[in-house]
Amino acid sequence: MLNRYCIESLTWPKVQALQAECPLLVLPLGATEQHGPALPINTDTVIADALCRDACQRAQVAMAPVIPYTSSAAHTDKWPGTFSQTPLSFIQTLVQYAKWAEATGWKKLYIVNAHAGNDAPLRVAVDQVRIELMGRLQIGFLNTFFITPEIEAHFTQDAKDLHANKGECDLMLHLAPDTVDLDALESADDPDRTEDLIFSYPVSQTSLTGGTGYPSRGTAADGQMLFEKMCVAIAAKLEQAKLEQAPLAESEWGSAPDGFYS
Repeated sequence: MLNRYCIESLTWPKVQALQAECPLLVLPLGATEQHGPALPINTDTVIADALCRDACQRAQVAMAPVIPYTSSAAHTDKWPGTFSQTPLSFIQTLVQYAKWAEATGWKKLYIVNAHAGNDAPLRVAVDQVRIELMGRLQIGFLNTFFITPEIEAHFTQDAKDLHANKGECDLMLHLAPDTVDLDALESADDPDRTEDLIFSYPVSQTSLTGGTGYPSRGTAADGQMLFEKMCVAIAAKLEQAKLEQAPLAESEWGSAPDGFYS
């Protein structure tokens, strides 16, 4: 069934009609990167897309096409399947995306991120946009694995430095079970070696398999329950985003110095 809130399948007059109903646009962020020997390289993209399709329909807000090519350089070239922008190019991509969103009629942009490696450049991009487009575009984001304490606890139960672990395997067994290599699940397990470290390391220095955690413990039933909780939590954020305005009046606002971001 056609989802009327997914703008990729709509004509521009229908997109414009959605803007008139609610000027909030949701942008899902995935990744294209190795996910250990058992999960597909589109894992984060599948999760981001599915969560936003469901949550946007619940909240009745527009959803942009998921971005699958993001910031994944921490996975190095050790394992095939990873394709990454540099952090700087990804920041620039997000800033340009926000400027196009504002120029074409959107008043609010909320980014739903399903890949941990996107967090740092995403924060920088949001910081730039909130100043450059102040008063013209509201911008914010969430990381799907940390929406609520309960959801975070599920994702980090087997690995604080989560990647291709039980939580992600749970979701993929629910959303796209045919893409999970069940025969490789046992060999995909790899303990988290990052606890108590004080330096930051690429995945190739901390993982033997490309993953961190125990995907062999994943189940479709757990994935279904987790997916429902995540969709409800994201939809609640979107309901808040539809109404939220800056706490102070415009007369109180300052701005960045001219040329600050040039």
